[in-house]
Amino acid sequence: MRSTSPPRGSADVSVSAPVDVGVILDEGPWGPRQKRFVALTALTIIFDGIDNQLLPISLPAIMRDWALPRASFAPALASGMLGMMIGGAIGGMAGDRVGRRRALIGSALLFGCFTAAVATAESLLTLGLLRFFAGLGLGGALPNAAALSSEFVPRRHRALAVTLTIVCIPAGGTLAAFAGGRMLPAIGWRALFLIGGLLAVVIAALVSRVLPESPRYLARRPERWLELAQTLNRIGHPVPSASAFVDRGDQTIARTSVSALFKADLRRDTLALCGAFFFCLLAVYVGFNWIPSMLAGEGMTAIVVSNGLAAFNMGGVAGAIAGGLLIARYGSRPTMLGMAVVAVCGAVALAAMPVSAGHAVSIVVLLGITGGMINAVQTTLFALAAHVYPTIVRATGVGTAVAVGRSGGVLSTYVGAWALEAGGSAAFFATIAAAMTLVLACLAVVRRHVPRKS
Repeated sequence: MRSTSPPRGSADVSVSAPVDVGVILDEGPWGPRQKRFVALTALTIIFDGIDNQLLPISLPAIMRDWALPRASFAPALASGMLGMMIGGAIGGMAGDRVGRRRALIGSALLFGCFTAAVATAESLLTLGLLRFFAGLGLGGALPNAAALSSEFVPRRHRALAVTLTIVCIPAGGTLAAFAGGRMLPAIGWRALFLIGGLLAVVIAALVSRVLPESPRYLARRPERWLELAQTLNRIGHPVPSASAFVDRGDQTIARTSVSALFKADLRRDTLALCGAFFFCLLAVYVGFNWIPSMLAGEGMTAIVVSNGLAAFNMGGVAGAIAGGLLIARYGSRPTMLGMAVVAVCGAVALAAMPVSAGHAVSIVVLLGITGGMINAVQTTLFALAAHVYPTIVRATGVGTAVAVGRSGGVLSTYVGAWALEAGGSAAFFATIAAAMTLVLACLAVVRRHVPRKS
């Protein structure tokens, strides 16, 4: 009988089963390298938060230098928000097409260079144009940072990882408020923009040398499987360099496009997330853009103004971290609804309180509580969106929701000015309370919330 065994010296042509990247990442440990990569992503977002806050912090000084009233700067503030709205949509789609890493680094370079260029501005038109292009980068960074952070870590830690990344927006805002408020009298607003922008460029260069691409993104691109194998080995998941890969746990969508977000299974959550981002970012940026000039207009000292904005941001850092931990244990629905309720109550209390030097301590404390809950909801919205959307449209989904939300930010520049002119601080904080009530309603509609820990 003729032997059917292969000839001596012939290669073994058997093909091993594809490696399931989803199982490796979702069920594996959250190792030191993964934590380092999340930290690098978060570092980029810290400077996103810093650069985003430089104009509101510098606004009283620019108003004095250019002898212009507060309302004249609404278009410049709005142009930055418009840039972030467009940048969020473009950056999200770019992240799903060319990679989260490339899109994040490109966005950071963009906002860093144009923030530094604000130091040369001599007119409202120039200021508005430079803030628009900086806004493109500021908006594009966020969806890609959220996608990267969510795709490096196990499923059980995903909400916390995204929250710890996006919480760096208010953390950066806090640093900008503390440092900027104290540096501004000494070095001037132009030097402040130059330093903030150049530091962001340096961080982008560092990230480009160290941060790898998302493993889940690479799993869908066979031509980059060798790079994926190298990345998995770097983070402590040894696989052969010639492996083939799949991600069976991820939802399959035919193509990356905005229209995929409105298919029957995603439509309700997409609309609810867009509404929640819109009203939450309206509330956030009414505070970010107008709290400093509002407090200064009521005769508060520069230190009180700085502390008020810092409290609004710092409360968000603590609230968001607590929210991320609570989501991991109890799920996102009760956690986020509860934070929205506290935000509404805090804004109502501020609306009922006179803004005066005699109430400075109480105002700063309430700004910390209210801003904390508003920023916590806004930050954990990224974690919720990253959970709702599958890998192939994750950056597009987050970017689209954020882009719609940025239109709330654009509107905030005019809403805040209108509220202050129409009814002072009472109308200002009542507007924030109304916006957060609508956020509460949108969150209640979301169907695919992060489940509680089993």
